[in-house]
Amino acid sequence: MPSMPNWRKSSYSGPNEPECVEVASLPTGIGLRDSKNPAAGHLTLSPQSFTTLVRQIKNG
Repeated sequence: MPSMPNWRKSSYSGPNEPECVEVASLPTGIGLRDSKNPAAGHLTLSPQSFTTLVRQIKNG
């Protein structure tokens, strides 16, 4: 039986932060989901696409 993903929020997110994204390492890539509504599902990106996304966010 596969283990459950370890979803985590950024260390920059405060405990009461309303707008957070969680990430998890999945067998098929990197998962992204809305921390307010985890039951809504998630997106899965390849590691390369996730790295590109993070770079683009950091660069504005």
